[in-house]
Amino acid sequence: MKRTLIVGKESHDVELLHQDGVTTLVWEGQTHPVDILELEPGCYSILMAGRSVEVRLDAAKAPDAETHAYRAMLYDGAYEFALVDPRRALLAGAGGPGAGGGLLSSPMPGKIVKLLVAPGNAVQEGQTLLVMEAMKMQNELKSSITGTVTTVHVQEGATVETGAALITVVAP
Repeated sequence: MKRTLIVGKESHDVELLHQDGVTTLVWEGQTHPVDILELEPGCYSILMAGRSVEVRLDAAKAPDAETHAYRAMLYDGAYEFALVDPRRALLAGAGGPGAGGGLLSSPMPGKIVKLLVAPGNAVQEGQTLLVMEAMKMQNELKSSITGTVTTVHVQEGATVETGAALITVVAP
């Protein structure tokens, strides 16, 4: 199943495929064979591209029900990331203007024309967060909640797919 992986301000399309005993990671459309072994609950050994790494995953607080947040402990430090299921986000209404909460995701493929907020900005319910062009029309995507912008996952000029993470707003 495809997911959006969010690390800091970057988002990536990822998918793990399992077929005939072989696991493949699809990262931004590129396929990579990968071996994953669960050493104990929450601790994995991952072998990819000739490199081996041991990862301990701990659940972290997620901004909404469509996002699964984690902290990965690696040999060189801790990394926080989130996995978003774009289909669940859209079904929950997070993808449309004024719908859902927490994570604003793209309701359709398009291009980000203008960002109107930055991390740390306070926003009101119904406030326009960004302008996106899709099918030669400009669409204002609005916040469905009053809160604070914690993450802007895209940049002006970026092309996004349906369900891509755009902006995360956390209620006070």
